[in-house]
Amino acid sequence: MEITRRGFLTLSGAVASGLTLSPLGINLKPARAYAADLNKANRIKAAKQVTTICCYCSVGCGLVCSVDKITGKIFNIEGDADHPISEGSLCAKGAGFFDLTEANRHRLRKVLYRAPMSDKWEEREMDWAIDRIARLVKTERDKSFITTNAKGQTVNRVETIGHLGSSNVDSEECWLMVAKARALGMVYIDHQARV
Repeated sequence: MEITRRGFLTLSGAVASGLTLSPLGINLKPARAYAADLNKANRIKAAKQVTTICCYCSVGCGLVCSVDKITGKIFNIEGDADHPISEGSLCAKGAGFFDLTEANRHRLRKVLYRAPMSDKWEEREMDWAIDRIARLVKTERDKSFITTNAKGQTVNRVETIGHLGSSNVDSEECWLMVAKARALGMVYIDHQARV
């Protein structure tokens, strides 16, 4: 990471004045934010730039991922200005792509379960959650599957289970989820992007 003489003097002056003025009750948040931006800008300059495309729809907008050369982890994602389709612009899902990487410290990494009428969450294994969901869907489907309607027509559907798709899946995954929901006989199928 290279810093110019002017940048060093600017940063040194900002730090010195911050330390001098902090006992007087002056708000230093803007100065700290500016210093953090300088640090991120320098990290982006020194990073390996990897281009890719957004997978969320058929447009295929271009993304530039800044990857730390030492750790190999992504620390910034932005639109690719050289991409012929999106020219650097991104929709809300593309702009929020970074939140889905491992850099997001708020991303859920464990299955959390809260029993009915309980006030606390319990950690569970992923296999337990998948087995529980499958068992509950099968039980409900076996109990309330409708084969014919009031007119005697064959309908083969279940009306007590719904499916809400996620806006954080790509087109192919979305198609697979809807096909699965229809195969189970679900008729209440919606998508988060529409809601």
